Amino acid sequence: MNIIIPMAGRGTRLRPHTLTTPKPLIPIAGKPIVNRLVEDIVEVCSESVKNIGFIIGRDFGKEIEADLKAIAKSLGAEGHIFYQDDKLGTAHAILCAQELLEGNVIVAFADTLFKADFKLDSSKDGIIWVQQVDDPSAFGVVKTDEGVITDFVEKPAEFVSDLAIIGIYYFKNGAFLRSELQYLIDNDIKVKGEYQLTNALENMKNKGSNFVPGQVSEWLDCGNKNATVYTNKRYLEFIKDEDLIAKSASIKNSVIIPPVYIGEKAVIENSIIGPHVSLGNKSSIKNSIVQNSIIQTNTNINNSNMKNSMLGNHVTLEGKSDDLSVGDYNTIS
Repeated sequence: MNIIIPMAGRGTRLRPHTLTTPKPLIPIAGKPIVNRLVEDIVEVCSESVKNIGFIIGRDFGKEIEADLKAIAKSLGAEGHIFYQDDKLGTAHAILCAQELLEGNVIVAFADTLFKADFKLDSSKDGIIWVQQVDDPSAFGVVKTDEGVITDFVEKPAEFVSDLAIIGIYYFKNGAFLRSELQYLIDNDIKVKGEYQLTNALENMKNKGSNFVPGQVSEWLDCGNKNATVYTNKRYLEFIKDEDLIAKSASIKNSVIIPPVYIGEKAVIENSIIGPHVSLGNKSSIKNSIVQNSIIQTNTNINNSNMKNSMLGNHVTLEGKSDDLSVGDYNTIS
């Protein structure tokens, strides 16, 4: 099994955090979004994962590339880096990793997380994970008949289905997918100026591939600050039985309300923390109350009362009571 993770986008809706950190590397319960995503995919795979390809921008840098390869290695796979120099759509992004489009392949876009209680059935031609939504007009959706996908509809203006495509796909024949993606490029077949994966899926279906829907128990978005904070909350609930407080953390005269994640060498003094707080390495919270928030690394909070907030790296916050979204290297007092 090969896994391909397109993640070249910078995530403009999550600014200011993505001005300095690509969205897939924003931490959820102490690990980057992409790390959580790949772990969850490996968990549902019924066979071993050999290669994981990360499609990124060249400006991500060598340190991030090394981190991504380390994520793959930690899961027993070989990590590969591919570059998408021009943002020309989902089909174009996947094709950037064309050397991994062989045999069984999972494609997962790194702006969504999921929880599932099944093992992938690799005997199927293809599986497209979907989730029932209240407003399907904002998503690509599928129509089904007797458990088989009959149509793909991108952001329908009128109701055709409420099964939204969540951005995770399985293909039994990666080479077939590669040829259909290349066909779109070679024939300049675009929708709104971009090469779309749904066009390739439609062609594959018309040539005999039977795609079936796969449903997850929970679909979690990381599109903006509020959604990301909520995803952090849900993940802490999922993993609450794990040891989430680093042994090197210093906690004095404070109340910790689980579930919380507390990173290495974090400091908490005279404060109430939790529930649903993730505190990054070497960050400190003193004389404060913090609930339902993500605080990244090397950030210092003092005399503040905050909830539903997201603070970046190297932030200093003094005397604030608010719902906050603060990017890296800011001082607010």
